[in-house]
Amino acid sequence: MTNESTIPATQYAVQLVGPDELKLNTSKPVDRPGPYHILARVEAVGLCFSDLKLLHQFAGHARKQEIVSGVDPRVLAELPSYAPGTVPTVPGHEACVRVVAIGEKVQRYKVGLRYLVQADWRQMLTPESNGAFGYCFEGALQEFVIMDERILIDQANECDYLVPVSEERSASAVALVEPWACVECSYISPERRTFKPGGKLLIVAEPGHGADSIDDCVDNEAGHPAEITAIYGSQTDAAAFNIQPTGGVFQSTDILADIASLPGETYDDIVYFGASAEAIEALNDKLARGGIINIVLCGEKIGRPVSVGVGRVHYGLTRWIGTTGSKAAEAYEAIPQIGEIREGEEVVVVGAGGPMGQMHVIRDLCLSRGQMSMTATDFDDERLESLRVKAEPLARAKGYSLRMVNPKTTPSSDGFTYYALMAPVGALVADAVNTAKSGAMINIFAGIPAPVKQDLDLDAYIAKELFMFGTSGSLISDILIVRDKMQDGQLDTDLSLEAICGMAGALEGIEAVKNRSISGKIVVYPQLHEMGLVLLSELGEKFPTVAAKLDNGGWGPQAEAELLKVAK
Repeated sequence: MTNESTIPATQYAVQLVGPDELKLNTSKPVDRPGPYHILARVEAVGLCFSDLKLLHQFAGHARKQEIVSGVDPRVLAELPSYAPGTVPTVPGHEACVRVVAIGEKVQRYKVGLRYLVQADWRQMLTPESNGAFGYCFEGALQEFVIMDERILIDQANECDYLVPVSEERSASAVALVEPWACVECSYISPERRTFKPGGKLLIVAEPGHGADSIDDCVDNEAGHPAEITAIYGSQTDAAAFNIQPTGGVFQSTDILADIASLPGETYDDIVYFGASAEAIEALNDKLARGGIINIVLCGEKIGRPVSVGVGRVHYGLTRWIGTTGSKAAEAYEAIPQIGEIREGEEVVVVGAGGPMGQMHVIRDLCLSRGQMSMTATDFDDERLESLRVKAEPLARAKGYSLRMVNPKTTPSSDGFTYYALMAPVGALVADAVNTAKSGAMINIFAGIPAPVKQDLDLDAYIAKELFMFGTSGSLISDILIVRDKMQDGQLDTDLSLEAICGMAGALEGIEAVKNRSISGKIVVYPQLHEMGLVLLSELGEKFPTVAAKLDNGGWGPQAEAELLKVAK
């Protein structure tokens, strides 16, 4: 515990009270901690494009929905910052916090220590995604935030959602670890390349399509699926429909008559033998979170675009694979182990001028090995110029080709081998499928809303052996990788910072993110009530002593310390 008399009764906070309804509340109550609660002061919080998706969708956002599993409901009922569905919430998930008070039963966290918040609380599932700080739990666009130790410690995955950080780096550098970790996660997350051990498998074959043995799709070390459901085209096909693998370990095998009778979002693996667009679209909705659908064309063609759940590729971690042949295992074998840049890659970052796009470009130029070419596209020339200043020296030092392209003035029909998509627009996925070179990877980094579907040319997708994937948020392992690089000085996360503000500038900052008027990251210091939005390049006009502390025009701990002295 601590002396609660030093904690104010009210605080400044940005609250989201409905779709597109943000307000600055100057007297939001500061909750006192219960037995298992941690009260933390927010030192800095970054603004993110994902905040806008929450702003627009509100209760419809996949992470704003109610928690349905992974935590005792009584824990949620006791936590005043749990804000699911239509309950007003506080956005802000890129946060550096310091613990100021704890409940008497808190064991792991100590008053006075500084932490980075890992916002993606994956053990607690919503109907379409998982719980998250700044979504169904109040976030950091306020001076104080209350959390529960029983939620912050994920026993099953042996991880802790408050990550200790040193005192040496700026609070902004700590807060920006989270978005940098999201970028890192999208490249290094492992992909499943076999049937899910212990999972549910659905096999569907059109008339005249017998299924090969599925042994080659099984992880022999981890084990077989637990259940198979099978649909075949006719009774005649049933005898040739070989679904029983050597060893026969299945708990049950059901033979059903039609796809419509199947439950939605149930199957971890779906293998479809045939080329019916209608059947594929129906199977799209049967895929479970993290599931893989494998389209085995058996030499046929679908013949028209197929409506594909591209939003679930990002938020539901679903995957689409296929083969023009008749062996299901061929498609699984083609899945890359991770989404990392490969030797000789031709990379395009679509929407590269924005904050996350800049991180992708900088990350790829810094960490890629061997030869690579980079094309960065954006519709805003000023944003591209801001990126060029940061990226050109990095590309030059490694001998990489770097192009800055505004598609409005320089149309390009070039195809690439790696697409990183920064805008949540399904049509960009369709365009990538159409233009990609053989073997290309399509990183759907931007969070297309989970229910969104997009017509895709799956014939081209399968023939070119493309692979689209997405990740949502980051894992503790990603956070730790970036935190360590930040603390060791290998990665300056403040490099992406372009503007700062206090609470008076927070709404303006969110508008700047919405209007794409500032190319880099914006960090809010909640303890500075009256400070508006200020570009680093304009600090000399308003805070000359702070500008004098900049490091070659960039932000850092000295400039931050001076700001906190003079801007209160």
